[in-house]
Amino acid sequence: MRKIPNHGTLRMTKVIYPLGLCVGLFIYVAYVKWHRASTTQAFFSISSMALGAQGGPQARSPQETAPRGLEVFYGIMFDAGSTGTRVHVFQFARLPGETPTLTHETFKALKPGLSAYADDVEKSAQGIQELLDVAKQDIPFDFWKATPLVLKATAGLRLLPGAKAQKLLQKVEEVFKASPFLVGDDCVSIMNGTDEGVSAWITVNFLTGSLKTPGRSSVGMLDLGGGSTQITFLPSVEGTLQSSPPGHLTALQMFNRTYRLYSYSYLGLGLMSARLAILGGVEGEPAKDGEELLSPCLPPNFRGEWEHAEITYRIAGQEAASLYETCARRVAGVLRDRVHHTEEVKRVEFYAFSYYYDLAASVGLIDAEKGGSLVVGDFETAAKYVCRTLETQPHSSPFMCMDLTYISLLLQEFGFPRNKVLKLTRKIDNVETSWALGAIFHYIDSLNRQRSPAS
Repeated sequence: MRKIPNHGTLRMTKVIYPLGLCVGLFIYVAYVKWHRASTTQAFFSISSMALGAQGGPQARSPQETAPRGLEVFYGIMFDAGSTGTRVHVFQFARLPGETPTLTHETFKALKPGLSAYADDVEKSAQGIQELLDVAKQDIPFDFWKATPLVLKATAGLRLLPGAKAQKLLQKVEEVFKASPFLVGDDCVSIMNGTDEGVSAWITVNFLTGSLKTPGRSSVGMLDLGGGSTQITFLPSVEGTLQSSPPGHLTALQMFNRTYRLYSYSYLGLGLMSARLAILGGVEGEPAKDGEELLSPCLPPNFRGEWEHAEITYRIAGQEAASLYETCARRVAGVLRDRVHHTEEVKRVEFYAFSYYYDLAASVGLIDAEKGGSLVVGDFETAAKYVCRTLETQPHSSPFMCMDLTYISLLLQEFGFPRNKVLKLTRKIDNVETSWALGAIFHYIDSLNRQRSPAS
């Protein structure tokens, strides 16, 4: 049978082919234009970083919907502590000529800390890679090559033998260099106490706006950790600079300004190390023949065990006419001639973190979630009440009398009067007051100065 031609199909084909060709050509031209725009934008973004654009490495997203001229950049800081490793992914934005602002933070933590892998270094890589994947998911692809990646280790690695600590750091650096981020020669290191204090000072002054507003008074920073305690502030009195002991002053360059800070870290005066000293023990050494460590700062009838730095101590209280008075004398002996007293702290506004916050919250001096303000004398009042209570009643925390007495006397040794107001907080504008923000901010600013033609 003869086939009848389908003229409708032929006519449709004649229309569809040219139309498809036009659509394909349109898509191709659009893609070329978009690709050129993206490539050009990425080129200028990375070039501006390489030339040391003010404020640190940055890139502009092709799809950025922020106000015109706003520059966006990222930084990744790993905090390798004794109990865990944490990644902070920070996003910053800055208008030309202005100080950057923090626009977003992503945070994730993993346990245990790096030091737990001291005898099996290869196992540490998995956790580091997992945290790197968080950063890759959070940062747009176009920004990867311009985003600095840094790890700072604190107490956990400081306590390890040097060779073991270095092997862990080398493994982290190996993983970092295989990543798509910006990795410098100094991307992995162990942080000293002064750097920790300075970085925390940068964080709190950045978040309170003191670094952004010229002429605005800066605030001081108090941090009480387990092994060390830090104090950092910007002196405005010449006498403070002249009377400061060696090692208590440090220069900080930020935003084309130089800050001469009073900053010192007292190793051995962190809360856990102080407990051991008050008990009469020696850091890193078990008690002789397993004997009990006796302390007038513990409840009279208390006996128990306490672990510090992987050593277990048998501890017991002592009978005393007045638990607080006897404990205060013991604490004063531990602190004697170990802390530098500065008059200027009376006039500087201070924020206090870590164990200052935890102890104040545990006895109701501040809100456990929101923080708050108190006067230095509140710690002494709380210490006297808790010590008096422990003389006759059992308590869930036998160290509470000791800890509160220690904090009260430590603050007075620094030079704070009893009526001095302190602000205790974990967050400012919903951002953690961790040293990590200040450390990455300083690192980015340092990269900028190194790459600047004027430097």
